[in-house]
Amino acid sequence: MKLTTKLLAATAICGAGAASATELEVMHWWTSGGEANAVSKFAEAWNAAGNTWVDGAIAGGGDTARPIMVSRIIGGDPPAAFQFNHGRQAEELVEAGMILDITDVSEQEGWADIITPSSLLDSCTYDGRVFCVPVNIHSWQWMWLSNGAYEAAGVDVPTTWTEYVETADAVREAGIVPLAMGGQSWQQNGSFGVMALALAGQDAWLAVNQDKDSEVVMGPEYTRVFEAFGAARELSDGLNVQDWNQATAAVINDTAAAQIMGDWAQGEFALAGEVAGEDYSCLPGLGEVALLDTGGDAFFFPVTGDPEIEAAQKELAALMLSPEVQVSFNSAKGSLPVRPDVDLTTVNECTQKGLDLLAEGSTVPSGNQLLSPDTTTQLNDLMTEFWESPSMTPAEVQEQYAAIIADAD
Repeated sequence: MKLTTKLLAATAICGAGAASATELEVMHWWTSGGEANAVSKFAEAWNAAGNTWVDGAIAGGGDTARPIMVSRIIGGDPPAAFQFNHGRQAEELVEAGMILDITDVSEQEGWADIITPSSLLDSCTYDGRVFCVPVNIHSWQWMWLSNGAYEAAGVDVPTTWTEYVETADAVREAGIVPLAMGGQSWQQNGSFGVMALALAGQDAWLAVNQDKDSEVVMGPEYTRVFEAFGAARELSDGLNVQDWNQATAAVINDTAAAQIMGDWAQGEFALAGEVAGEDYSCLPGLGEVALLDTGGDAFFFPVTGDPEIEAAQKELAALMLSPEVQVSFNSAKGSLPVRPDVDLTTVNECTQKGLDLLAEGSTVPSGNQLLSPDTTTQLNDLMTEFWESPSMTPAEVQEQYAAIIADAD
């Protein structure tokens, strides 16, 4: 289907008002090179339809951007659209009646039949009504490795976390930092979550994140994870960067051997001209447990009271899930599309690994879908405190982690 045909169909469900060119401000936190390249695919498609995309990028990641976006909305100066992650981050805004109901778009476009897994649309649904459009599947469950770094160290590229730890000394002796980690708290807590699923296993991870079972946190499965996380802290010594994409750049430049980071890192590899399987390798589930958590990004549309803007918001929502835009955006972002009926025959081997796991149903919900923003913030703060405090032991952080989970909502 041609893009123009899809846009006409999307416009039809939004009423005659959306047919006129409309300027929409869209806020997001995609500011790295790969992210900016990806979001431009949305902007290009919107502008090609005769509209104007006003880019409202906010640097600093979601922790910085979300409060600014919320302040704009509750202050009476909302953007037309804004990016949050799938899950509970916009719960209070929806409950306050500040987010546009786009159930009519969802029903007309058949989102319930095409969005896979269904948990993504469920995360946009409150009391049976749809309030956001999921645009991708991002998973934290990846480790990225520099083939050049391992060649310089004279060892094979690891295929599991166990092998990775065994090669760390050789990598360090070659003058290469074994693990790249940025200084933002979400990076440390996110990496811990990857290690927890890979090393403690699916049942234990779900017991902690879904059932809020603090006893499992103190059990042997999670004890192994906290000890491994303590070892990872030492493996990162020697690299001092703040942003996640700076850590990815260290892997790209072969000054660091590996990074635990979500699949959005692929956007940086692609922008640098790196080829999967040649310049870098990837391990879903650290090569230990082949599972993806199906998180990602969604766009919400604040209530403005302007019928023309509302029609355009719904047109944009439909456009974001059109087959052509899903392919162009997700190919640049390094993420997986939310609809399985698009042509991705040209994807690289790492993306194909993700698609295969998705097709097999080897997935779990993301932490953002299971934990409240308040709980996530507490865990972020705790794990970055541990990462930056060498005197803090794995046993100490384990007890504090358990206490947060015990009180989690």
